Parts: sequence; C-alpha cells; structure tokens
Amino acid sequence: MHTPAGDHAAPAACDNCATPLSGEFCPHCGQHAHNPLRSFSHAVEDVFESFWHLDGRIVRTLRDLLFPGLLAARFLKGHRAPYVPPLRLFVVLSVLTFFVAQFALHWESPTVSVPRVATLAPGKTDPQPDPGEFAAQGTVAAVEAERDAKLTALTQANAQVSGVPGLAQFTQFGARKIRADAQARIHELDPSQPATLAAPANASGALPETQDADDGNLLGHFDPAKNPVHIDALPGFANRWINKKLARAQINFQRYSDDPAEALHVFIAAIPSALFVLVPVFAVLLKVAYLGSGRGYLEHLVVGLYSHAYMVLSLLALFLLMLIDGALPASAGWLSWILATLRVLLLLWIPIYLWLTQQRVYGEPWWLTTIKYVVIGNLYFMLVGMAALMVAFNGMTH
Repeated sequence: MHTPAGDHAAPAACDNCATPLSGEFCPHCGQHAHNPLRSFSHAVEDVFESFWHLDGRIVRTLRDLLFPGLLAARFLKGHRAPYVPPLRLFVVLSVLTFFVAQFALHWESPTVSVPRVATLAPGKTDPQPDPGEFAAQGTVAAVEAERDAKLTALTQANAQVSGVPGLAQFTQFGARKIRADAQARIHELDPSQPATLAAPANASGALPETQDADDGNLLGHFDPAKNPVHIDALPGFANRWINKKLARAQINFQRYSDDPAEALHVFIAAIPSALFVLVPVFAVLLKVAYLGSGRGYLEHLVVGLYSHAYMVLSLLALFLLMLIDGALPASAGWLSWILATLRVLLLLWIPIYLWLTQQRVYGEPWWLTTIKYVVIGNLYFMLVGMAALMVAFNGMTH
C-alpha cells in the first residue's frame, strides 16, 4: 500500500517493484523506501546525495585528501566504500571552483585602457614621437641613416608577410612610428627642423600607405565572403573553417577590447573542459614514468584525479580567500596581509603536496621520485601552456 501524500512514514512495499520492504532500501531493485516527492527534506537530500552521497563519505574524502597521497593510496588498496569516487570528486570540485572564480577574479585596469583596433589603422592615428629611440645618434645624418635602415628592414619584413591579412597595417604603423621618432630626434639636434611630420614621408624604404583600410577591422581587408583568406595547400573545407574562425575572432577581438572582463570570464569558464583532457594525459605520463610498477593505466588515472582534485580544492580555497579579502574594510589592512600570506603559502604547498603524493603512492627512493617528478612536471607544464593557448584561441574564435 502506498503512503498517502503528507505522510512521511516509509511504505510497506517498494513503489517500483512492489516487493515488501524490511529496511530503507528495496532488497530486490535497490530503490530507496522514501519518496523524495513527498517530503521536501528528502528531496533536498536526494539532490545532494546524487553528487556527494551525504553519508559521511564527503567529509572523510576531503579530510584524507588534505594528506598527500593518503586518499589515493587507500583507494588503490581497495578502500573504496568510505570515499567519494575520484572522478565524481574531481568533477564537482572543478565546477564549484571555477564557478566561484567568476566572482573572485576581476579585470582591474584603472590606469591602462585597451586600445581599439581602429587606432592601428594606417593613416588614422599618428604615433607619439619618442626621440629616445635614436638617442645614440649625435648627428642629423646618422639619425637619417638609421631611420632609412630601419624602414628598409621593415619593408622587407612586410614583403614576407604580405599575404597575411591585417599584418601589413601593423608594419605600416611601425613605419610611421620610426619616422616620427627620427624626426623628433632631428629636431633636438637641429631646432630649425620641424619636430613632427605633417604627413608620412615618401622616402626610400618607406612603406606604401593603405588608403581604404577598414576602420576598426583587425584583419584589414579581410571579409569571409568578399575577400576571404585562401591557402592553396589546404582543401576547401579547411579554408572555410579558417575563414569562419577569423570572422568570429574579428568580432570577438573588438568585443573583448571593449570589455576585457568578458574575455576573462570566457577563459575561466573553459578551464574545466581543458582539465578533463589534461588529467588523462597526466595519467599517461605517470604510466610511462612507472612502467615497472605493475600498475595499470586506470590506477595511474586515480592518482591523477585525486592529485588534480587537491589542486582544484586549493584553488577554491584561494578564490574564497580572495573574496574574503575583497570584502574587508580598508581599516583591516593587517587581516588582508594575513590572507595574502595564506594565499602564497597555499600556492607554495601545492608542488610539495604533489611530490609527497608521488612518493607515498609509488614508494620509490626520494632521489628517483624527484627525477621523475621534475620530468613529469616539466612535460605537464608544457601541456598546460598549450592547453591555455587552445582555451584562449577557442574563446577568441567561438
């Protein structure tokens, strides 16, 4: 018989398969006796339990995670029931951490403004002269000789990248800057000479100015429909993909220039996806480094998941400390200093924690562990850098 709505007592039979109940779970199908739709407290418990299994396991898991290698070593020895599985722990901590990061990290540049792309369009804005660029030259002739040499080198560089949309605009801007700097230095040496040039000189080595550059267009004359980029060595679908990405980057660059905070939030939101790729790669590095350990790839993956879970947990603590610091009044400078010290110590402890984890799990001599740790760390650091570039590229072209 089913329990009426509002009655929170356990039913006599399973709602799913009608098997008589003698406890909190059905002995036949395993369904919980309590219906979460009939009790708000059970509904809340059911939601959180699907993530954390709030039966004490999350507390034990986080507690043992704080001790380097303890959680991974126990899990590998078969002590799985007392702990949250490593993949679930890593996923939940990652989502929570980078959600908090959206509030803790801010783009603050009160004295530095991000220039719009239009300021680099040739013929639109004159650069600020700096005679110090030619300070080593003591005569007008020497300044002119160095100026012409720089313009010639820039002309050659421009010719090499002439097929790349937009780069010619930047080299043209550089040519105007060279001329302006040289003229300012000439004025210092000979006050009868003008301090600035009314228009770009058409001297030997000068670059041709583009008269119809699109204002604010990052890629100059690039247009995905009228003037697309085409690379002969690539098939048609690849060229279409490149043009699609360039068109999106053109839009996003201006949007992110106007609002750098949006770019920061897009970058943060993409980090968890990059981590999900990096953790299996990290496990591959462990597998290669410990080929003679007798452990399978999935065991190394457990070590990688718990190691990254601790790093993510440390970042979560770091972001929470930043939020607390940001909420402090100006009079609590001493407390702000303490929080800053804690953040530094937290970051310094992460590499030590990872070394101790590697030593505890694999049990090799400290010197051999150190060698493998350095090799794995350097390779992984390179992979993290590549992943960061990919995340930034994806955010710019998405």
